[in-house]
Amino acid sequence: MAARSHVRAMLKQKLNWKRPLFYLLLPIFLVMVFLGFPLPVAPPPATKPAQEQTAVVKKKKKRVGLFMSEADRDGN
Repeated sequence: MAARSHVRAMLKQKLNWKRPLFYLLLPIFLVMVFLGFPLPVAPPPATKPAQEQTAVVKKKKKRVGLFMSEADRDGN
């Protein structure tokens, strides 16, 4: 039972958040002292334009008719 009362006493204590917060932020403040504020960061890379989409072109079938010349029939 003594252990339970000890745990309750620890939970009822007011948590001190200032000291851990200070030690967490101290390295950030030291970096800012030497580099300045705001921290120098590179700009984001430029975005590339999207590649144009090509439409598929259907080939027309060559019609061999009766009224074609000899040169057209040979493929010239």
